[in-house]
Amino acid sequence: MHNQARPITIQPVTALRGELSIPGDKSISHRSIMLGSLAQGVTRISNFLRGEDNFSTMNAFRAMGVPIEDDGSLITIKGVGLHGLQEPGDVLDCGNSGTTIRLMTGLLSGQSFFSVLTGDQYLRKRPMKRVTEPLRLMGATIAGRGNGTLAPLALSGGRLNGISYTSPIASAQVKSALMFAGLYADGTTTVMEPTLSRDHSERMFRFFGADIETGGASVTVRSGKELRGQEIVVPGDISSAAFFLVAALIVPGSELLIRNVGVNPTRTGVLEILQRMGGDITLLEQREVSGEPVADLLVRSSRLKGIEIGGDVVPRAIDEFPVISVAAALAEGTTVIRDAHELRVKETDRIAAMAANLRTIGAGLIEETEDGMVITGTESLTGGTVSSFGDHRIAMSLAVAALVSRSAITVDDVGCVATSFPGFFNLLKGVSQG
Repeated sequence: MHNQARPITIQPVTALRGELSIPGDKSISHRSIMLGSLAQGVTRISNFLRGEDNFSTMNAFRAMGVPIEDDGSLITIKGVGLHGLQEPGDVLDCGNSGTTIRLMTGLLSGQSFFSVLTGDQYLRKRPMKRVTEPLRLMGATIAGRGNGTLAPLALSGGRLNGISYTSPIASAQVKSALMFAGLYADGTTTVMEPTLSRDHSERMFRFFGADIETGGASVTVRSGKELRGQEIVVPGDISSAAFFLVAALIVPGSELLIRNVGVNPTRTGVLEILQRMGGDITLLEQREVSGEPVADLLVRSSRLKGIEIGGDVVPRAIDEFPVISVAAALAEGTTVIRDAHELRVKETDRIAAMAANLRTIGAGLIEETEDGMVITGTESLTGGTVSSFGDHRIAMSLAVAALVSRSAITVDDVGCVATSFPGFFNLLKGVSQG
């Protein structure tokens, strides 16, 4: 992780215009490395997201003997098969990546060797019980801080048994951890969720030829079927596109075309929310690539209005709430966000962080609730110095707010942006006018 604080000052702009492509989807990039490593034969991945989080996943598999080459445009994996991973010679460092540590905990629970997963100071504070508890029900042997509720986690491989598990939360990471364990468990493994979380794992398991069934908010994996290497084109990450969507909506006179964005229905909550607020966003050229739906998004500046956001749309927009709160701060009327308690255990407490920062830069009345926020919109923001709290999505959301502030906004540390969107500030500069 970066040790040097990297502040940045962003000036207001007159408009955003042009077209851009967004880096590959972070979730899909993680899973393509994992499944490509476990498959037989070669997997080639293009438009892979070269962010720190995805490199954490790649390095973990290299440490377990998987040959992975990166020539800068294409990732080539020589898969070792379901049972071909080797015991790593050292602790596997997941950096800042919750996806890496939680999915790997499931996958490594089914291996016949010993492994330890850890991460940076932020990741070591994040809750792991949500995956270790159901994995132990499958027979996994997991030791760790706080009785396996915090990293580092130590896993001793052994026989796993398939279970039927009803998850108390809609979490793709919990579901995926159990799906990966299910590839190694005797019998069948079924996960049921309160509402369907993002389904990238289901789609990619199917694409690689796993024995999988889905229906409603449940998924069943049967072990024993070999996976086959595939060609994968990773669609642009809608969570990264969200910053440009909101930016173009709130800066008057803007029009952006964002190409090749993944529009998986389990991820398009942000589109529905922004459209309900009055945002002019059109989906063009809808198509399917590597088992995932993709489109080009045309967005034009719009007068936004406050709305109520809660229920089933929340898990489908969970990563976008920091930037949605910026849109709400500039919308007419009041926006109420509820059912979003999960935001309190992300890279940082995103509810507290965004509330504090929006107040600093002159937003209207902002009230924190246990599971969300009540935001009263204002005509414009004043500017000031804000904190990213080491969280990439907070940092980028505040950069978007700066575009319409009366004076510049300085974000204290943007080193964290490299975890998901290394080229963010250059892309933003490229479409900014004035």
